[in-house]
Amino acid sequence: MTPEPSRRDALCRVIDALHAEIAALKANDVVALERATQDKLLHLNEVAALGTGPAGPELRELADEANRLNETCRIYVNLMAANVRRRLQTLTGEAGNGGYRAGVTAAYC
Repeated sequence: MTPEPSRRDALCRVIDALHAEIAALKANDVVALERATQDKLLHLNEVAALGTGPAGPELRELADEANRLNETCRIYVNLMAANVRRRLQTLTGEAGNGGYRAGVTAAYC
């Protein structure tokens, strides 16, 4: 008989997926990033399915850790986006002026 999953176990799996997501972001590994993100979403759904009963100190600590790791992921993504924006501005000769020119319409690939 398989033991019933707990919120603690599900949160631990979310944390593991977040660690994998950070590693993939650092390595610029798109395949690993996609896999880790899908795992994270799957485990978040597990947590949600287990309900929202009272959380003791251990669950709160795990949830706080998951929040910190998710914030780390957000920072990495924002830094990567800023780097791409800066490179595009450099390529178009717009470095240093915010990247917007008055009267220019967007071009799409």
